[in-house]
Amino acid sequence: MNKSIAAASLFILCSVCANPCYAYGSDGADFELGSGLGNHGEMWRVGVFWDWKKKWLATRNWHLGGYWDAQFGQWSGSGKRTINDLGLTPVFRFQQSSPSKISPYVEGAIGLHLISPTRFDDNRQLSSAVQFGDHIGVGARFGEHWKYDLSLRFQHLSNGGIKEPNDGINFLQIRLQHHLD
Repeated sequence: MNKSIAAASLFILCSVCANPCYAYGSDGADFELGSGLGNHGEMWRVGVFWDWKKKWLATRNWHLGGYWDAQFGQWSGSGKRTINDLGLTPVFRFQQSSPSKISPYVEGAIGLHLISPTRFDDNRQLSSAVQFGDHIGVGARFGEHWKYDLSLRFQHLSNGGIKEPNDGINFLQIRLQHHLD
């Protein structure tokens, strides 16, 4: 991955997090880095999210909640090709209702991604600009008022058979979120 792009992305994230009036009332910002599984790809994304503020399937101290995640990023493969990625994903998270010092969670999602171009490398053609991104992850919220969130995620992206070939791609990601409230 181009280190200057990663550094610029981190700078943008920090700048956005410093301003509580950013992104049209979002609940926070996120930054993620990933490495391709079964390929030599790398990726980064920055984004904002909006908490649904809903609690389903509530038990003693756990519930199912979620958030909308809007992101922009890039993937890079062999041959210096770069793919731009714009995504919107509804994320479901099983989490604590009354957070502890470190509050673990599990999450899963299926969202929509628009990519350009569609050729990742000499061996991988994604065929269509429309891709479906699903992920599973584990993580924890921590810090003063649980403002920080660190997770590890596995993400698969493919076009769901809309067009052939449907090679798809997998990433292992580490993600940092900053919550405003």
